[in-house]
This record gives sequence, C-alpha cells and structure tokens, in this order.
Amino acid sequence: MLLLRTTTTSSSSFHSSLPLLLIAASHSSSLSLPKLSTNPLFTPLHTPTKKMNLLAKLGFSTRSPTEPSVEPSSSSSLPQGPDEDIPAPGQQFAQFGAGCFWGVELAFQRVSGVTKTEVGYTQGLLHNPTYEDICSGTTNHSEVVRVQYDPKEGSYEALLDAFWQRHDPTTLNRQGNDVGTQYRSGIYFYTPEQEKAALESKDRHQKLLNRTIVTEILPAKKFYRAEDYHQQYLEKGGRFGFKQSADKGCNDPIRCYG
Repeated sequence: MLLLRTTTTSSSSFHSSLPLLLIAASHSSSLSLPKLSTNPLFTPLHTPTKKMNLLAKLGFSTRSPTEPSVEPSSSSSLPQGPDEDIPAPGQQFAQFGAGCFWGVELAFQRVSGVTKTEVGYTQGLLHNPTYEDICSGTTNHSEVVRVQYDPKEGSYEALLDAFWQRHDPTTLNRQGNDVGTQYRSGIYFYTPEQEKAALESKDRHQKLLNRTIVTEILPAKKFYRAEDYHQQYLEKGGRFGFKQSADKGCNDPIRCYG
C-alpha cells in the first residue's frame, strides 16, 4: 500500500512553491523514484554568482554591505560641454570669439590664471572644418580661442574683461579690416555660472557704449582645434617673424599679423 502526501517548500531563488512527493512503501512494493525535471526554467540558482547576475539585471546593487563605496576625487577634472577632451584637474574651459583669433589668443595668453590657449572653430555646420572651409563663408563657424584657466589663480570675470577690451563688440561680423561671419563677437559658455557672468558683464559694458553690443552669448558647441600653424601664431613670430611677448601682465601693443 502506498501513502502519498504532498508538501511545499520555498526556494530562495523563486517566489513559487514546488511540490515534493513523499513515498512510503511496504517491503513488497517495488517502485522507482521519478526523474527530476531538467527544464532550465526550474534549475535553482544556488551559486552566489548566478544570484548576483540576476540582481544586476534587475537593477539592484550587488555591492557587499561592507564594501566601501568609491567617490570621485574632488581633484579630478570633469567633462565640460561637447568637447572630446577635458580641462586639466581643477581647471575650466572658456570660449571667446573676437575677430581674428591670432591676436585674441595672445591677449588671453597674457591674462593671469590662464594655463593654456588654443585657437579653433565652433558654432558651425560642418564637422571638423579646415581654415579654408570657414573662410568660404558657408559653414557659419566662428574663429575662437578656447582658454583653459585655473579659478584659483584667475577669475572668469578677468577673462571677460580681456574679451571686451580686445575688440569692438558693436560691429556685426567684422573687426577692423576682417569681414565675415567667422569674425563675429561671441561668448560661448560651458556652465550656467559662465552664462550668468557673461550676461551681467555684457549689461555693464553696454552702459558704457553709445552703440548696441551685438555679441552673441550661446552654449559652447564642439571645439575644433585649428591647424598647428595657427597655434600661438603671434608668440612664434607671426607673418614677419617678429615674436611678441606672451608674458603674464604684458601690456605691449598686439600687432595683429606679426
């Protein structure tokens, strides 16, 4: 005679119950136990690795409660805006367009707190433009200087002052004899703080002028570094080979073409 009874047990890996079959047989009975299912859906997850993988897929943290969390270092540099590179640790980027970028770069090289300058193109329609491309007047790029500066050594406001002093912000798409959209006046901000400072600075300078400032203040777009021969052009000697000082605090007049 057989005595059949079912009970349930709860598996740590499943929320459903599975029946167990208990069999009691007399000495004259000859029964074989049923085979356990090989269906992978009912394969218990006994190993810690499988359990942690399942938790990870469900979006739960698999970090041990005793495992210390790792916070990003405060000295690390964070990405700013759309550029592919990042500023040095503890430093920031700023972008300015104020006419031909040769003279503008030298002006910023002389500002305290500036640790690096690069000239390039931004705000246009073409990916990775060349100087010839932007000179065609069809790409809408602006010639800009991207400044890397240390906020502990110099302020963004000091950069803004150098920007206003370097050019005439009331002439549209023109600085002196240089005419075209690539020479337009622009401040391209990387952070909300830079935007706020730029707008406030523009308002202050507008009160000092009789004509309307036409400077555009826009979010920074991807910076495309100009060809090597444009970099630090005037410091290296420019067109005529006469080097101009990039020393901090230098007030020598800047010769636009060298």
